Amino acid sequence: MFALTTFLSAFLLFQVQPLLSKAILPWFGGSPAVWTVCMLFFQVTLFCGYVYAHLVTRYLPKTGQAALHIVLLGIAASLGPMTPAASWKPGPTDDPTTRILMLLAVCVGLPYFLLSATGPLLQAWFLRTKPGVSPYRLYALSNGGSLIALLSYPFAFEPAFDTARQGELWSWGFIAFTVCCAVCAIANALSKTVAVVTDVPRSEQEAEPVVPARADWLLWIALPMTACVLLIAATNQICQEVAVIPFLWVVPLALYLLSFILTFDSSRWYRRTLWYGGLIVSAIASVWLMLSGGQAPMWQQLSANFTMLFCGCMVCHGELVRMKPHPRYLTSFYLCLSAGGALGGMFIGLVAPRVFSGYFEWHLTILVTCGLPLFVFLRDAGSSLHRGRSPWVWTLLVSAMTMLSIGLGRNLRMITEHRVDATRNFFGVLKIEEYSDNVAMLHGGVLHGNQSTDPARRRFGTTYYSEDSGVGLILKQCRPDYPIKVGLVGLGAGTIAVYGQSGDHFRFYEINPEVVRLARKHFTYLEDCPAQVDVILGDARLQLEQEATQDFDVLVLDAFSGDGVPVHLLTSEAFDVYRRHLQPQGVIAAHVSNRHLDLRPVLHAQAERLGLRTLTVSKRSDKVGAAHNVWVLMTTDSTLLGRDELTSRQIKDDGRKVLWTDARSDLMAILAKRE
Repeated sequence: MFALTTFLSAFLLFQVQPLLSKAILPWFGGSPAVWTVCMLFFQVTLFCGYVYAHLVTRYLPKTGQAALHIVLLGIAASLGPMTPAASWKPGPTDDPTTRILMLLAVCVGLPYFLLSATGPLLQAWFLRTKPGVSPYRLYALSNGGSLIALLSYPFAFEPAFDTARQGELWSWGFIAFTVCCAVCAIANALSKTVAVVTDVPRSEQEAEPVVPARADWLLWIALPMTACVLLIAATNQICQEVAVIPFLWVVPLALYLLSFILTFDSSRWYRRTLWYGGLIVSAIASVWLMLSGGQAPMWQQLSANFTMLFCGCMVCHGELVRMKPHPRYLTSFYLCLSAGGALGGMFIGLVAPRVFSGYFEWHLTILVTCGLPLFVFLRDAGSSLHRGRSPWVWTLLVSAMTMLSIGLGRNLRMITEHRVDATRNFFGVLKIEEYSDNVAMLHGGVLHGNQSTDPARRRFGTTYYSEDSGVGLILKQCRPDYPIKVGLVGLGAGTIAVYGQSGDHFRFYEINPEVVRLARKHFTYLEDCPAQVDVILGDARLQLEQEATQDFDVLVLDAFSGDGVPVHLLTSEAFDVYRRHLQPQGVIAAHVSNRHLDLRPVLHAQAERLGLRTLTVSKRSDKVGAAHNVWVLMTTDSTLLGRDELTSRQIKDDGRKVLWTDARSDLMAILAKRE
C-alpha cells in the first residue's frame, strides 16, 4: 500500500504539470516563460509540502497526523476537476506571472500541496510501520512514477483526450490516491513498532548518529538548487530556439527525474569520473555551439544541451546521495532538497528576469554546474582530489574551466557588442543594436526587423518584408486599386507599415508592450505610415476572439517568440478565428521562415480544411537589406495566386500536410531539412 500510494502520488504530481501548463499556454502568448512560472509554482509548493511533512511528523502524535491529513485530503478531493475556467484568461494589462501563480494556486494548489508532501511523509510513516526496511528506495519509486507520468502524457494522454477530459481523469485519480493515502495514515496511527534501520551496521544503529556539518546542510540545498536551475535554464534555451510545446518540456524534466531515480536507487549508477567527465565535455560542446551563433543543426544543439543537463543532474544528485544522512535526519534532508528546488525555481522565475537583461543565467548556470562539484571533491576525504591531491588532474580541470569561461565570455561579447537598448519581461529578451547604416531589433538571437539610418531609405521594406517578398508582393504589386484593411499578428519593428497608403487601415496585434515601446522609440515605420495605424495590445488570438468581424483584406501572421513558434496561433481553432475576420476573397499571408522547423505542412493542412488554395513564395537574401524568407499565401482567389509576380517566386511543396489543433501539435513531423 505504501508503494502504491507513493507511485500514484508521483504519477499525479507530474501529470498535472504539463496538463495545466498546456491548458493555459494559449492565454499567455505561447511564451516559454509560461513553463518557467509554472515550474516556479510547482517547486515552491513542493517545498511547502516538504515543510508540512517535516513539521507534522516531528510535532504531532500519530493519531493527530492521520486526522489532519485525512481531513485535508477530503477537502482537496471534493474540489472537482481542476482545469481552469475561461474567466482566468488575462487582460492586456494583467501581469502574466502574477496571473499564472494565482490561477495555479486556486485551481490545483491544495491537491498539489498534499501530493508534494506524500513522499517524505510516507517514508517517515513507512520507517515506523515497516521496521528493518530502508525507506530511501521509496524515493526512487516516487521518481519512477513521475517519469512514467511525464512520458505517458505527450504520447498517450495528450493525443487521446482533450484538456477537460484529462482534468476529469486526473480528479478521479486523485480520489483513488486519497483513499490509499488515508489507509497509510491509519496504518501509521495504529502502529506500535519502533523504527529500526538495517541498512547501516548495528554499531552505528546503537551509537548516536553523526550530526551533519554546516557545510553538509548548505550542500543539501546548493546541489539540488543547481540541478533545478540547470533544468529550467536548459528548457528555456531550447524552447526559445525551437517551440513551446509539452514535448520539449517533458524531455528535460524526464532526464532530471531519471537522474533522481538512478542515484537514489543504488550507488552503482553514479561514478564520479564518468559523469563529471561527461559534464565537462558536453558543457564545452554546448559553449562551442553557442559561439556558432545558433546556426548549428538543431539535433546538435539538443544533443549537447540534453547531455549536459543529464550529466549535470547526475553529478548534483549523485553527490547529494553520497551525503545523505542517518534516517533520523530524513525529513530534514528532504526539506533541504526541496528548498534547493524552490530556490532554483525562484531564481529563474523571479530573480533572473529582473536582474539580467538577457538570458545570462544560462551562462552562469554552466559555470556553477561545472564548478560546484569541484568544491565537493575538495572537501570529500574519499575523493582522489581531496585537498589538492592529484595535481595533474586539478590542472586539467582548471584548464577546462578556463576554456569554458573564455568561451562564455566571447559569447557574451557577441550578443552585447552593438547593443544600445535592451529589455526583458515575461515574453522574452528584446534588444536594439545600432550599426553604421542601420538599427535592428532582435528577440533573443533572432532578427525581428531593421531600418536604414539613411532618411532616403527608411521607408524601404527590409529583412523578411522586402518588396519582392511574399508579403511585399501582396501589399504592393498585387494589391487592389482601392484602400485595404490589413490585420497583422506581430509588430516587430513595424516594417510592414511601409506598405500602408493613404486610406488604408493597418491593425497590428502585439502581446508584448516592450515591443511597442521599442518600435516607436528606435524606428519610424509607424510614425511615417500614411495609413491609419492601430496597435492592439494583447494576444492576437484572444483579441480576435473577442472582437466583432474585422473584414480584413489581408491578414498577416508574423508572430515569433525568438525563433520559436507560438503553436497556439497555428492550430485549427486559431484559423477558425482568422477565417471569421477575413473577407471572402481575402488573403492570409503566413511568415514561415525558421531555422529548425518547416511550417509549410501545417499551413497546407489548415488551408485544405478551410477550402483555401496556397502558394509558397521564397526570397533569397540580397545586398540591399533583404533576408532569406518564406511566406505561405492562403486564399480562395485563384486569379490572385496566378499572377506572374507571385508565380515567378513560387517554390514547390512536397505535399505533406500536418494538422495542428489545441489538443495536439506534432513537432517531429515538421523538422526542417538542412540544405
